[in-house]
Amino acid sequence: MRLVQMAVPPAKHDAVVELLEERELNYAIADETSDLNAETIVSVPIETAEVEGLLDSLREIGIEEEGYAIITDVEAILGSPEKGTERTTRPDSTPLLKPFTSNRISREELQDTVTEMAILTPSYVFFTIVSSIVACVGLLTNSAAVIVGSMVIAPLLGPAVGASVGSIVNDEQLFRTSILAQGLGLVLAVGSATLFAYLIKFTIMPTVDLHTIDEVVSRTNPSALSLIVALGSGAVGAFSVSSGASAPLVGVMIAAALIPPAAAVGLSMAYWSPVVLISVTVLLLVNILSINFASLGVLWMRGYRPPHWFEQETAKRTTMKRIGTLLIGLLIVSAFLITTSINISQNSRFEEEVETITAESDVRTLSVNISYKLRPFTRTPTAVTVHAETNSDQFADRLRYRIENRTGTDVSVTVVQERLQTSNATSGTPQLESLHSTRFRATSAS
Repeated sequence: MRLVQMAVPPAKHDAVVELLEERELNYAIADETSDLNAETIVSVPIETAEVEGLLDSLREIGIEEEGYAIITDVEAILGSPEKGTERTTRPDSTPLLKPFTSNRISREELQDTVTEMAILTPSYVFFTIVSSIVACVGLLTNSAAVIVGSMVIAPLLGPAVGASVGSIVNDEQLFRTSILAQGLGLVLAVGSATLFAYLIKFTIMPTVDLHTIDEVVSRTNPSALSLIVALGSGAVGAFSVSSGASAPLVGVMIAAALIPPAAAVGLSMAYWSPVVLISVTVLLLVNILSINFASLGVLWMRGYRPPHWFEQETAKRTTMKRIGTLLIGLLIVSAFLITTSINISQNSRFEEEVETITAESDVRTLSVNISYKLRPFTRTPTAVTVHAETNSDQFADRLRYRIENRTGTDVSVTVVQERLQTSNATSGTPQLESLHSTRFRATSAS
């Protein structure tokens, strides 16, 4: 529910009252005592989804030029308005999109909201830098909790949605401000993470192998699933803001797609890992393009258009052009994700084959570990380590031969031969349990 309060000039009084009566809206009129040349102040409680239609009708009457209207959120209502209990929904020319066009805030309210969120302020700069540094710490310490904390404080929702709103409602100033805020935010995130990583390198952690950190490896060579996450982030962000819902929680999802990869870019430059640098840079580009693409599409489907008919065709051409540009860029960088996804599928089949081969042998296998060499967009299996209960020194050779014969992949095989001995307590005489193991290594390399 919203409350629309408007200052109505004398010449428009009858037209406004007639409009409100036609829409069967409840309203209250108060005399104006200031020097704004307005005879009355009209207050109208109205459903959120109907605000935009009312404002468009008021604009046609001329309130925009000779008066003004203020929209406020209604927290609670005591009693029930006599009129307006039945919603006068505007005809929907696209019934299939009705779930998207219902329950949304007005165009004017959306513009004001995202304009405030997309402004470059000291708070925006501060929180972006801090969130990137915290994400960098989370990656270095392999702490998922710290990384999530960095997402909570990142202020990236406003610029991401603001660019889409600016395109759709033909607000070029909002579009340019949002694009600038997005670009500056990414530069600040990557730059602050890089400087912080160099500081850590020269003071606390001079040598770090990024390939051994799970939180970094999980963002290296991303699959097509990363594209789905980014598209979902942009879609949910736009839908949430346009519904008037709480933005901070949804902002975490958008930050999850941007802040950790940006921090990983900084780490990979400081500790110089080209494979990680290339992979997380591609992931960052995919996420940026996906968020903007999804946000633009959702807002367009929700029915947002410029207020004036002569602007709508221009906005449509501009929006379609930008959607096309984003889509082309997305298809180009997504080709790398497809390559990675195919490689992940191949490695998964290789792991299944190795598990099957070891299970088919007459040796009891305790565990199987596979090592990979990381390359840009691919991982290549290089070694298989098997812990097994066997006394045969030829098991490694036989296993390597079977793996190569069945998978076509030549890897080095290491078999760790183990024997377990357990001493149990005898009755009446308590004893400690002891574990004895004897290990023999037999390695076969290509």
